[in-house]
Amino acid sequence: MNEFVSAIVDHYNQWITIFLMVAGLYVVVARGNMVKKLVGLSIFQTSVYLLYISPGKILGGTPPILADGFTVYSNPLPHVLILTAIVVGVATLALGLGLVVRINEVYGTIEEDEIFDQGDDE
Repeated sequence: MNEFVSAIVDHYNQWITIFLMVAGLYVVVARGNMVKKLVGLSIFQTSVYLLYISPGKILGGTPPILADGFTVYSNPLPHVLILTAIVVGVATLALGLGLVVRINEVYGTIEEDEIFDQGDDE
């Protein structure tokens, strides 16, 4: 039992990533409100950011600047890629919210079930 608790505490960032990923996926799948789906998508994206950033940090690592006395270097590539992913995620969220506003103007609702019901009536 003590080994199990130790494993959880030692890898808490991975457990947080898993929790956020499952929570975000659940919100996207289980909710009919489009804004809630976008929030779930944002939570899921955040978990992916954590998934890539967590192994990018090396304890005792220094920035990749060649100098005497440094032997362990941290790779800056994951951080650069995640910065790009954050910008793309914000743009995707803005586009999604713009589409939700337009859908609300046309159908008068942002609930998927009501929109599908209106499409069946025609």
